[in-house]
Amino acid sequence: MVGAVPPWPTVPLPRRPLDASDQVRRWYENELAWPTVPGEPVRLSLGVRFDALDVPAEAGRAALRRLPPGCPVAVRGDRMALLVAPGSAEELPGLLEWLEWGGLPLDLTALGAGATLQAPLPPARSGPRVCAPRAPGAGPGLAADEGARAPRPAPPVPSGPGAASGSPEPGTPALRPTGTSQGAAVWLRPPVPGYEVEASLPSLTALGGREGAPDLARLVETVATQCHRIRLRSACAQPLAFS
Repeated sequence: MVGAVPPWPTVPLPRRPLDASDQVRRWYENELAWPTVPGEPVRLSLGVRFDALDVPAEAGRAALRRLPPGCPVAVRGDRMALLVAPGSAEELPGLLEWLEWGGLPLDLTALGAGATLQAPLPPARSGPRVCAPRAPGAGPGLAADEGARAPRPAPPVPSGPGAASGSPEPGTPALRPTGTSQGAAVWLRPPVPGYEVEASLPSLTALGGREGAPDLARLVETVATQCHRIRLRSACAQPLAFS
């Protein structure tokens, strides 16, 4: 009697090739252990490993001198995202009051828990870069000052309840949608895989922050001063209205 023929072993189906978004998401989640949220484009979940200060790129240039090289900074269009310690978004309104900036409208926003930030492309995928725009009279410019370059795409749009504005006008986002996509965010100072980013992020060191971390109060003071100067310059450039 002929025995039964054993069944063929099960062959697994071929894996679906990873698209660009999958590769970006895996880079953040596997290499950096940074949480992302579902959906396209890839967005980083804030309030877990870090918060972010969204400022005009011109104001952010002055702040770069107060940040160590290991502190990640992203650029999209004319906006700059400065990564800061988790919980900084909740501290910003009180910090601005303490620094005597609370009564002035500043183009400064802190994004924290519940908010997301568009994930900049990993450094190897950022592609060709061009010099960042310079403000009038700002010297050699961001690329020359910091040894980095960045394209000029559109600003990211904050989402979720964690977008806390430093401006006294409630509900006014500092990251404004333009209606058209002009490109992706890129890293001006990229994060380093395997490096604990929290150690380099600005925090309120006087209130239990990490030893050796940049001082969040000094960073906010620098950015707020620059935002105020931009606002004054813009106001002076407006034509006088005669009744």
